[in-house]
Parts: sequence; C-alpha cells; structure tokens
Amino acid sequence: MKHPSYETRDLTVGYDHTPLIRDICLSLERGEILALIGPNGAGKTTILKSITRQLAPLGGSVWLDGKDLSAVSGGALAKTMAVVLTERVRGELMTCEDVVATGRYPYTGRFGLLSEADRRKVREAMELVHIDALADRDFAQISDGQRQRVLLARALAQEPELLVLDEPTSYLDVRYKMEFLSVVQRLARERGLSVVMSLHEVELAQRIADRVACVKGDRLERFGTPEEIFVPGYLASLYDLTEGSFDPCTGTLELEAPPGEPRVFVLCGAGTGAQLLRRLQRRGVPFAAGILWENDLDYPVARALGAEVVSVKPFTAIETTDLQRAKALIDRCDRFVSTLPEGEMTGWAAPLRELVRFAGEAGKNSDGL
Repeated sequence: MKHPSYETRDLTVGYDHTPLIRDICLSLERGEILALIGPNGAGKTTILKSITRQLAPLGGSVWLDGKDLSAVSGGALAKTMAVVLTERVRGELMTCEDVVATGRYPYTGRFGLLSEADRRKVREAMELVHIDALADRDFAQISDGQRQRVLLARALAQEPELLVLDEPTSYLDVRYKMEFLSVVQRLARERGLSVVMSLHEVELAQRIADRVACVKGDRLERFGTPEEIFVPGYLASLYDLTEGSFDPCTGTLELEAPPGEPRVFVLCGAGTGAQLLRRLQRRGVPFAAGILWENDLDYPVARALGAEVVSVKPFTAIETTDLQRAKALIDRCDRFVSTLPEGEMTGWAAPLRELVRFAGEAGKNSDGL
C-alpha cells in the first residue's frame, strides 16, 4: 500500500502540557517541499521542533517512510532526518570542513572517527552546495550566507530522507537566498529529498513549495498546493493585513496607496510604469493611471497604489467610454506623465495617442517626475 514519504496524523504541539496547535495533518511525497507560513508567533518553529523530537508532541504522531518516528531510535533518526535551525552554531576553532564532518557522526561509532568513505561523503556534500573552497576556512569567520550553506552541507552529509529547515533565509541577502533555495530545490528534484521548512517570505514560499501549510491561532488553517493557497484575499486574512497588499498572481508586496485625490495621471503599460508608480507612492503623491489592460505588467502595481485606475479586460478594445473616463481624470490632475514609448501606441493601443494629445492641449504634459 502506497503511503506518503512524510506525514503527521492529528498532531498536537505545545509547551508544558499546554496545547498550542491541535490536529495538524500534513503529508508530503518523496522529493516534495513543504513550506510553513503564518504570522510571527503562530507556532511554526514549535511544529518543527515537535516533528524533529526536540519537543515531545502532546498528541498524534509523525510518520516518515511508513514508520512512526516515536518508535525510531535516536541513532536511526539521525540517519533519517537532518535539521538546520535558526540558532547560530558556535564552531569555535573549527574549520568549515570540520563542521560538515559532524554530519557523519551517526555513522562513525562511539569514537567519532571518520573513515575514508565518511570523508568522501563530506567532500561530496560540500561540492553539492558549492562550498568546497571554504574547507579550510575558520567557520566563525565566514559570512552568514556561507555559514548557512555549510550547515546545509552538514545536514546533507547525514544522507537524510527528510530535511527540516527553520527560517533558512532569515540572515541571507538576495543573492544567498536564491542560491540556497536553488540548491534545496535541486536536491529535492534530483535526489528525492523531502523538505519541510518555515519561511517568513511568502513570495519565496509561493515559488519553491509543492505544498504550503498556513498556521494561525490554535490550528493549521489551510494546507494545499501554492495554487490553492495563494488566492486573492487569503494572505491578507492570514496575516491580518490592514495596510498594503500582496498580489498572489505576481507574488509582490506593495505598501499602502497615498491618500487623497489624484494629482498626477500616469499613462503606462508593458512594465514601463511600475518604478514611477512606486516613486510617487514613496513621495506620498496620489495618482491615477490608465488605460491599462488587466493582464498588463503595470496593472497590479497601479491597482495597489493608485487612487483610481482606468482599465479594460484582457484582449478587448479601448472604447470611447474608457477614453472619456481617462480624460476626466486628466482634467482633475495637475500633471500628465507618459512612460509608454510612442512606438508602443499602435494596434489596440493606438487610442492612447488621443490621451497624449488631450493632455498636451490642456498644458499638463510633463517630461517626468
């Protein structure tokens, strides 16, 4: 009978016999990545500590490859599951290779002596995450991004079936976030490694995860694929967003729109206007935008930050009524700015030339802001 590579069955977690989150039911196939998301303090780390046996579950069970982990010995568990937590590891007087080598301890026996086969596994793990050049470097003297990759290599040296990561990108800049997650994704895809991780960055969870679990209050509020989780309005509910917005289609976060009547009308499209729209938001200048097709690259930003947006449905023509709405907004604004090159105003976009002409005759054309 086929069973998931990893699953929790009615798991209840908490501290001092006090339940924090009840009836957690998760499942994951081999080679899949599961991301836990939710507000700060929701209990994501508590769940991870419970499934890795750092905390005793208050109810339910955790299964890996058809085995109840409560019945698995510590030594066997260390060969099955590897963990990378947010706590900073103290590697005093240890080289990076020394730290990675500790991942082989479940295999070395009581004296901790590495065989040539163990050392080969250590080198392979370092090569997998591209840190072989750091082998002789002092672990305490390398950057946060390098340190995180060393810890990942240590986990891989254990040859686990399940990798558990607690906020693995917290200390990393953009480059190292992408490098780290790319390595994790490749390992899941090519080696069949199952991965459970908590993430603060919902846009990264949307991109890397095969399954997403949403933690809020005393329960697992939702569990499903990214397509099932990242739907309009849900992230605002999960995080109780009262300012700003998250667009599930683009995975982008935007701050709150400036209040007040629009003072600038922006003619944009094809991704030419997003930077200007955000600049106006930073300056606290309310604006109107259009005419935009609702599948245009600039539309999500305009909708999130604009006081008013004139839009049309995808693959439909601009009507006279749309032009009239846009002209009325131009009349109300002090300035008109176009980021759309004239050469782009052809075909269905040809009517936009009328807005440029109208703004020019009204003396509102501006070269930029």
